Amino acid sequence: MADVTARIARSAAAVESPLTDLAGFDDWFAEYGEQIYTTAERIPLAALDQWYQTPVTGDLRHRSGKFFTVHGLRVHDPGNAVPWWDQPIIDQPETGILGVLIKEFDGVPHFLAQAKAEPGNPGGLQLSPTVQATRSNYTGVHKGKPVPYLDYFRDTSRHRVIADVRQSEQGAWFYRKRNRNMVVETTSEVEVLEGFRWFTLGQLYRLLSRDDIVNMDLRSVLACLPHASRPDGALHPMTDVLSWLNGARSLATVHTQRIALNALDEWHHGDMGYSHESGGFFDVIGVAVTAAGREVGTWRQPMIEPHGTGVIAFLTREIGGVPHVLVHARTEPGYADVVELAPTVQCVPASYHWLPPAARPRYLDDVLAAGPDRIRFEAVLSEEGGRFFHARNRYLLVDSDVPEDPGHPDFRWLTMDQLTQLLRHSHYLNVQARSLVACLRALEGFRPAG
Repeated sequence: MADVTARIARSAAAVESPLTDLAGFDDWFAEYGEQIYTTAERIPLAALDQWYQTPVTGDLRHRSGKFFTVHGLRVHDPGNAVPWWDQPIIDQPETGILGVLIKEFDGVPHFLAQAKAEPGNPGGLQLSPTVQATRSNYTGVHKGKPVPYLDYFRDTSRHRVIADVRQSEQGAWFYRKRNRNMVVETTSEVEVLEGFRWFTLGQLYRLLSRDDIVNMDLRSVLACLPHASRPDGALHPMTDVLSWLNGARSLATVHTQRIALNALDEWHHGDMGYSHESGGFFDVIGVAVTAAGREVGTWRQPMIEPHGTGVIAFLTREIGGVPHVLVHARTEPGYADVVELAPTVQCVPASYHWLPPAARPRYLDDVLAAGPDRIRFEAVLSEEGGRFFHARNRYLLVDSDVPEDPGHPDFRWLTMDQLTQLLRHSHYLNVQARSLVACLRALEGFRPAG
């Protein structure tokens, strides 16, 4: 593994490549965006052909029985400032593939990324993994074109697997959703199809600092890359970290019950979808999609549309000369294992207008008040555009003077090396934390030496 981490570090340090010139990236991206696009028009839920609402429950289902279902969830969390609530949630039990193909050119590993348009993307194209497909898509349920490069990830026997781990998605909107995050290296010749390009890791890190360029799935896979270790210097030994997380999972009191979508308390069902009676949180909407350059040219589907831009942040500081980030052992109703490690702050601030003051996230005001001298990284990045409509979050890394003992059992300081170790396994870091790990690695100060 040492040779792999050294080669990845070499790619992270390379910002120039004979295959892709970042100076010409914007022209290529704009030109390709004129050919490859999606448009999404809001339509009534009743107009979703191939979808139907079950007569008794009102749950939204695809007529094939595949893809996903939107149903209701009743949550009881007695330790929460809001101990009871109902909500819609997406149930997609199948495991998709998020795969990035690597090939070495002139001694530098390059990553094959795709410029892909999703109906929920706020700005059209974004860079995605080489393969980004649900099981329903890659098994042909949609009756569309085959997924390019899929064979590299379905049969890895002739290639080198760099990373392969199942990871969760948003536990507030998905019920136990998982995707297989894969990085596979090949030495064979690869035909580069239209819309795909080879990038060094350093180039992807540069693009990551720009708003809405690198999509959520690519960020997640990049976070799962092995990285060279720093000298330890961690405030808490890894055995203590695992014990802390296992304790949090054992003591968690979150209970969920599937209920009918049309039986949700405090939610209103109108022709155009479901919305909370407060006017906040998120809506379930229907969209008609027209696409160019996708496996299917037209389709209709339900989507989740959040209200407001979120804030996702790690507080950072040096402890004993070693950079640490403050992680939160967070419960969400859709997690498979109740608790995952999340950023210090993860919320949509506007949602707290309708919640009791005690529900306001710890450290949110500290992050919102941070001046430019404390902000080490900032970009507005969108979430998965295949299920979420214009879901955007402000991702931040903020220097902090929070003490080594935060004074709350759900928070703890971890090093980047510890996060990397945890990312070798499933369901330790949530998808928002994985995005921030990719942002951390894009910073020179957190990038390990080769």
